[in-house]
Amino acid sequence: MVPLFYGVGAVLAGTGVPRLEERLVPELLSPISAESAIAIFSSVAAGMMSLTAIVFSLVFVMAQFSAITYSPRLALALSRDPVLFHGIGIFTATFIYALVALAWVNRANTGKVPFLTTAMVLLLLMASVMVLARLVQRLSLLRITNVLSFVGHMGRETTDKMFPPIAADARLQEPAADLELPPIRYTLRHAGVPRVIESLDVATLAGEACRAGALIEMVEGVGETLISGAALLHVRGGASSLSERTLRKAVRLGPERTFEQDPRYALRVLVDIAIKGLSPAINDPTTAVQALDYIEDLISHIGKRQLVDGHARDPSGILRLIYPAPTWEDFVHLAFDEIRFYGSSSVQVMRRMRALLRDLLPQLPVERQAPVQAQLARVEQTVVRAFPAIEDLQDAQGEDRHGLGRSRPKEKQAVGA
Repeated sequence: MVPLFYGVGAVLAGTGVPRLEERLVPELLSPISAESAIAIFSSVAAGMMSLTAIVFSLVFVMAQFSAITYSPRLALALSRDPVLFHGIGIFTATFIYALVALAWVNRANTGKVPFLTTAMVLLLLMASVMVLARLVQRLSLLRITNVLSFVGHMGRETTDKMFPPIAADARLQEPAADLELPPIRYTLRHAGVPRVIESLDVATLAGEACRAGALIEMVEGVGETLISGAALLHVRGGASSLSERTLRKAVRLGPERTFEQDPRYALRVLVDIAIKGLSPAINDPTTAVQALDYIEDLISHIGKRQLVDGHARDPSGILRLIYPAPTWEDFVHLAFDEIRFYGSSSVQVMRRMRALLRDLLPQLPVERQAPVQAQLARVEQTVVRAFPAIEDLQDAQGEDRHGLGRSRPKEKQAVGA
């Protein structure tokens, strides 16, 4: 839609500006000859086609490179960069405007070249060159540090949007007690090709349930994939009927997961990058250590927030919506289990994980330290199994935020224990 709006705007400008110019300031003419103006406009129009092809090539390179090198789940996020679509739009607008403007050069064999029309072509050309430079600069996003920073930033933004800070007197999320739910009145099912739940409009779903005096139970949560015929939600109790169209609109589906309401997705991508670096084909544990830096930042940020309990109530306190929500244990397992498994033979990764978990413990509320302590114990067990030689075992049992490069003194490690 973005390039389409640019194209429509170019057509309107190309037909409107010369007419206004001819009516309001007919004496304002460009000093260049009609032949030169025609050559310039034609060259600009032809050149824009080449620049547009370059933009599409950049999109392809970014998507392909990120999918192969980092994670296939990262390709969509990078290819949705708004700079790409606005770049295509600017090039399209310049191409269309230059073509339309040609009709006003030497119109009726007068030899006149409208000044504002010519200036608009040159301004659009300069804008296109600047956008092209910006697009080339965007290729720096493919550097590993920038990719990790981008994913970590998106994860922090989603966390801040989804989870409020922990208040001083607030209770942390606890597993929901078993509730006596009304009987299922009907089930809404997904129809069509497989789709992922990208986001939920909690307010709309709870409001619709309140209007009907019912309870809506989401069978799957954000980030889950639905196949044809799979249950999307149950409507329990209530006397009035609910609008199926409204319910379906409140559950946005798409081809794959997004960062919008899914803080686990950012962790998933960071873990993907780490374990791909640990694969035998790549064998780059330093990339895994870099990914652990951003995983530590994100998991620490999540640990200091009040996680949702998956319930929504109406103003009178009646439960109206139940939806799956991740627990703190889910986040911890997602962040560390696979890296611990695939990096078990890497001294560098094990040392970084030990330092990470030791440093993470004092940053968390006491109620959230148990899963991290359990994860640290599993790292210890993994190290003992993976390194039978005593010298290697001693190296792997060290703590180093660089993986290998700056070991902590033994007394500090003992204090951290």
